[in-house]
Amino acid sequence: MPDATPRGDADPITRDEVAHIAKLSMLDLSDEQLDLFTGQLAAVLEHAQDVEALDVHDVEPTHHPFGLVNVARADVVVPSLDRSEVLAQAPDVEDGRFRVPPALGEQP
Repeated sequence: MPDATPRGDADPITRDEVAHIAKLSMLDLSDEQLDLFTGQLAAVLEHAQDVEALDVHDVEPTHHPFGLVNVARADVVVPSLDRSEVLAQAPDVEDGRFRVPPALGEQP
């Protein structure tokens, strides 16, 4: 279990905590990786604190910064390949459809 001593604002996560998280995640990290990831996770947590500190009580919640309306292309019917011509080129056909081997060895 990581050291439960309180830490200051300058140290958002300790190396022991990163090692504990790695152990829980079943990751075997070298000392160099622990040092690297401790610094990286500390930077992520510091950024999260910066975002959390923002005053956003007057900001309207949004799911997208721009108002998007029906950005998909129009659904237009176009000529396609001839079904019988395509099926004639298939290695195996059954009831007008491609016949493929069962998935994971399952039998129909």
